[in-house]
Amino acid sequence: MREKKSRAPFGRVGLIVLAVATVIVAAASLAVGRFSIDIGLLASTLAHAPDAVFALVSGGDLTSEELVVFKMRLPRIIGALLVGGALGMAGAAFQGMFRNPMVSPDLLGASAGAGFGAACAMLAAAPVAVISGSAFVGGLIAVFLTYLISIAVGKGPSNVIVLVLAGVVIKAMFEALISVTKYVADPYSQLPGITFFLMGGLSSLTWSDIGMLCVPVLVCGIVLYGLRWRINILSLDDDESRALGVEAGRIRVVVIVCATLMTAVSVAVTGIIGWVGLVIPHFMRMLFGPDSRRLLPASFLGGAFYLVLMDNIARGLFPMEIPIGILTALIGAPVFVTLLIKYKGGWK
Repeated sequence: MREKKSRAPFGRVGLIVLAVATVIVAAASLAVGRFSIDIGLLASTLAHAPDAVFALVSGGDLTSEELVVFKMRLPRIIGALLVGGALGMAGAAFQGMFRNPMVSPDLLGASAGAGFGAACAMLAAAPVAVISGSAFVGGLIAVFLTYLISIAVGKGPSNVIVLVLAGVVIKAMFEALISVTKYVADPYSQLPGITFFLMGGLSSLTWSDIGMLCVPVLVCGIVLYGLRWRINILSLDDDESRALGVEAGRIRVVVIVCATLMTAVSVAVTGIIGWVGLVIPHFMRMLFGPDSRRLLPASFLGGAFYLVLMDNIARGLFPMEIPIGILTALIGAPVFVTLLIKYKGGWK
């Protein structure tokens, strides 16, 4: 394995620059879309934000610009920030815990389980809130089954290889179940909705979806950041971890629960958006190094920046908006291959 420099290219200043760039891209995104808004009019609309928010809550009249900015684009942008950040941080935590750059947040079957839960709710013609809740529960069930298999076969979270293999099995099983639901779904009224959900998208986000995202993403993100130095220790053997006073098995359970909750709630709200949790942590590790004290916040900010940027491309570059899950896969796959070729597996 190629030897790395001990110092990362970027430190705290890099994190500040990344945070500022994310804010700038998010603010500029308010002007992007089919209904274009020039900078002056956007600034004037934002200057009257308190009145617009009050009118939005009370059911009052809004101008066309206020309706577009505060009801349509702002929740979509905030959702992209939260989902991208959640997937990026969850991917960084999983990659550090499993000591493998090829790990992504859906490794333990969370995304596939959430997709199956949503598909079942759509078959039952359930309302949107039930569909999101079913997706969330499905993701948790998938990871719980993975954990049970790892306990039955190996030594629970201490046996990383068994846990990964169990995740692969559960993911394959739920993907097969998704295929079953698509096969039995009505091809005119149900199948299009299931297929579109599985592609991932931000177009239907509302303020209620943001409320559903905020608590689990922010709480789990804070917990993961609080465990940042313990996640560093997980790169050591379990015996070495115990010698340093850290019970690796328990820490892995907490990391798995937090990363799974972040992934499941993201899939429940936006559908399956792939490659963010794989490419972004890998890229941030090259910029900020493997230390979780910098890598976790960098992955959150990088994922947020990336998903907002992809959403702008999805809704502003093409005549017809394409699902963002397709776009992240089309861009993420070749970028990841390029990174692998450039660094030739030199990852720690």
